[in-house]
Amino acid sequence: MSVVAILVMVVASSCKQKETETHNHETTETKQLYTCPMHPQIIRDKPGQCPICGMDLVKKETAAQKINDIQLEDLLKPVNEFVISSLPVTTIKKAEETITIEAIGSVQNDTHEVASISAWISGRIEKLYVRYRYQMIMPGDKIMDIYSPEISTAQQNLLFLLKNDAANTSLINAAKQKLLLLGMSNSQLQQLIKTRKASFTITVYSRVMGHIHEAGQETMNASGDMISSAVTTAPLAIREGMYVQQGQKVFALTNPNKAWAVLNIFPENQHLVKVGNPVKITPEAMPHKAFAAKINFIEPFFRQGSKTLTARVYFNNGSLDIPIGSPVRANIFGSTANANWLPQEAVVSLGMNNVAFVKSNGGFVAKKVITGIKQNGLVQVVSGLTVKDTVAANAQYLTDSESFIKANQ
Repeated sequence: MSVVAILVMVVASSCKQKETETHNHETTETKQLYTCPMHPQIIRDKPGQCPICGMDLVKKETAAQKINDIQLEDLLKPVNEFVISSLPVTTIKKAEETITIEAIGSVQNDTHEVASISAWISGRIEKLYVRYRYQMIMPGDKIMDIYSPEISTAQQNLLFLLKNDAANTSLINAAKQKLLLLGMSNSQLQQLIKTRKASFTITVYSRVMGHIHEAGQETMNASGDMISSAVTTAPLAIREGMYVQQGQKVFALTNPNKAWAVLNIFPENQHLVKVGNPVKITPEAMPHKAFAAKINFIEPFFRQGSKTLTARVYFNNGSLDIPIGSPVRANIFGSTANANWLPQEAVVSLGMNNVAFVKSNGGFVAKKVITGIKQNGLVQVVSGLTVKDTVAANAQYLTDSESFIKANQ
């Protein structure tokens, strides 16, 4: 074979190879591929979601693209100042939103329904019918028998008048009145007149229903906080044989059917909570007993050591039977706020500061923002951005944690 023939064959083979490469290159260009922005090793031939992080796949750029207005100094900036990216963007939305405020708290006794049992006369406790804290007492139940020489003498005076001066109604009525003032009930007085036998003791009865507590230990102390469990489980300090003074408060009764939910309102929400706002209370241990009510009272002071404002919700606990002290969660409705809003994902928290990424010259610039209320996936922007700013829809993808921590310390 001649040299010319060999050269012709080589040229033909080379041309065919170039045609094949050109065809393959054109096929690759026409076939669109998709990849994950966070996991570039994931490549698919159709749109979908990343199997690792769940992000939507984006078109894979097979050729370099020209980016305008990017300067060398931008590329040399740390990521806490400037980030080059093509993430989706969003803008501030100014609107009036109905606010649902979340609060936590607990169920406490309604102090309006706390009754006291006092000694109407000085004497010695002869018999005590109450044996333990939180014992359920009903109206008419016996509390204690008190021995008192004074009550015995008053009974003897009435019996003497009935026997020797029955016509002297004024003195007899005065003697009866004295016994009533010393704590004797009408039924006890009638029994005395009927039997004509004086008793050395007087029985103290309960006039109301409730759980028994010792005086000064009605589940909550003076500052409104729960008392220690050591006090609630300790035996009663009142014993048979002890002396009591006239007018001394011996026991207290708390009505279990009347209670209130004490809610702690955080500072950023305090101006939104008003008396009369509807509220839904959900006991954490018994969510099936959630109920609707309203804010009845807002305490006009801050409790000692607390930065939260306290609101009270009165409710009837007779049918709900929620134990006193149960933790609850509340959703308070009714307030509205006309403000600037961004999706919560557009703002990233750095502890003491919040940052959003503003679109600028083909990249994003980190900018500190002051935020307020969070509501339905939105966050209120108080300052730091304007309605003209375009920000990254998800700021978390642009955050270099180490750079931001060092920059904001």
